[in-house]
Amino acid sequence: MQRAIDALATTGGTILIAPGRYREKLVIRGNDVRLRGTGRTPADVVLVYSDASATVGGTLKSASMTVSGDGFHATNLTIQNDYWLNPAHPPSQAVALALTGDRAVVRRVRLLGHQDTLYANRGPNRRPTRQYFRDCYIEGHVDFIFGDANAYFNRCQLHGLAHETVWYTAQSRNAPDDEGSAYVFDRSRFTAAPGARNIALGRAWRPHARVILLDARLDAPVIPAGWTEWTPGKTTTLDTAYFAEYRSRGQGASPATREPRTHQLTAAQARRWRLPAFFGTDTGWLRD
Repeated sequence: MQRAIDALATTGGTILIAPGRYREKLVIRGNDVRLRGTGRTPADVVLVYSDASATVGGTLKSASMTVSGDGFHATNLTIQNDYWLNPAHPPSQAVALALTGDRAVVRRVRLLGHQDTLYANRGPNRRPTRQYFRDCYIEGHVDFIFGDANAYFNRCQLHGLAHETVWYTAQSRNAPDDEGSAYVFDRSRFTAAPGARNIALGRAWRPHARVILLDARLDAPVIPAGWTEWTPGKTTTLDTAYFAEYRSRGQGASPATREPRTHQLTAAQARRWRLPAFFGTDTGWLRD
């Protein structure tokens, strides 16, 4: 796979991937690279590796796939870090996809991991990045979607694995005036395995984290408060983070018991976070 990626022209190109399991660590630095699985389902094409922070000396170095180029597209495939599937391995962060490019589109993709599955982040020198996920399945337990990209998750499923604690998100917007950083989950479904406990929608990795749920279906037994402090008793990120919901439903939806520093939005407030407003006037890159 890496040889095929490296062989693309400087203007990018499309790689069609036949069904199979490809065990290789992948790095994509070029722009306009498109990966498309040719199987019947995303499970037919699996790009997998098993590094972890504990084995390679850093969370971001552990990624099975690292994408820094702009205009990246992935469709109909699976990206996995299977480090945690070996019971002999000690617990550690193990990223499946580290995405720091702008104008990224990820459709019908499974992202499989445990702790820190998806790193959706801005680029070098804190360059803002826009990332769009549609009809994706993302699983993990601790902080398994993290970073500070401007990322929109449309009709995705987030699945918490069996673990003593589950945080779906750990967003890391760091400044109150940064309008290029938020995670929005639009009509997405939040589920959990039977062994998942202490399930929270998220916690703020940085003081001004922003996570917004629009018409979410919370089928997991989310804690009544919904959201938690980064380190209870030591940090005060809930004072400055922006965590909001609009019309959440399901067993985990409980507006009356939510942490009082979080927000329940009106329809007018929710419109700010929907497409196309979220990405502004330049949305042509969202099309295949």
